[in-house]
Amino acid sequence: RETEQFVAAWLKTLPASARPAYTIVSEAGASVYSASPLAKEEFPDLDVSERSAVSIARRLQDPLAELVKIEPRSLGVGQYQHDVDGKRLAEVLRGVVEASVNQIGVDLNTASVELLSYVAGLGPHVAQNIVAYRDEHGPFTSRRQLLEVKRLGPRTFEQCAGFLRIPDAPYPLDRTPIHPESYGIAEGLLAALGLRLNQVGDGDAVARTLGRLREADIARLAQELGCGEPTLRDIVEALMRPGRDPRDDLPPPELRSDVLAIDDLREGMVLTGTVRNVVDFGAFVDIGVQQDGLVHISELAERYVQH
Repeated sequence: RETEQFVAAWLKTLPASARPAYTIVSEAGASVYSASPLAKEEFPDLDVSERSAVSIARRLQDPLAELVKIEPRSLGVGQYQHDVDGKRLAEVLRGVVEASVNQIGVDLNTASVELLSYVAGLGPHVAQNIVAYRDEHGPFTSRRQLLEVKRLGPRTFEQCAGFLRIPDAPYPLDRTPIHPESYGIAEGLLAALGLRLNQVGDGDAVARTLGRLREADIARLAQELGCGEPTLRDIVEALMRPGRDPRDDLPPPELRSDVLAIDDLREGMVLTGTVRNVVDFGAFVDIGVQQDGLVHISELAERYVQH
């Protein structure tokens, strides 16, 4: 907080047109990571404090890719985590992380071993083999290359391929969440609508055309293409927003410059904060004034919140 006050005061001395904004990133768990064998392997020449600094900076760039390297319970979120069965807690937390990673998808050419090991069908050993293959042969240009990776057979490929993206792939569908099994259906859909495969990356023309599809059209096309309606709907969604990260719909990191202390607060102010902890009686929210504020459960919504 002292650093923030110093930086904010210095920024005010700059002309408004050249004044950058800043954000604050949680350091929870950074010390656990920096002393871990993984951090030593990633940064053998840096000391512990420098590893922490790199980890915190990376959290702003890609929070998920960095936070998967830390045991979730070390992030210190929630209450009573030491009172519950540790094994059960670890299982549930791993399930939540897996669901998050697979919902968002992973860039096959930049993902670390830790991130890849959470992808459905991949374990730590296969994840290491993928990274080793990438180091030896250079970036992947096609999902099919995964079949050349040691210990990654057709069944594993079937499970993991849809969650692994290649943003710069020559074949446009390798950039999307569409599974290779459904490439034929996707190509058939584009052809039926008079769209070209190379338009997929463009998004706008495809979105305009696909956005006009009605329920009746979906049912008819699904029948013509020999697939289920839910599968076709997923393909339509993926083609309309190729390579989209679901997190793009969330607000960006809050860049601040004004509220630094309790004295800066005025009744009626509307502030954006970061939820730091959730407990039975409410949520603790950081709005940048030394202490996290408590939003009591009775104040969380206009309606009654039971739990």
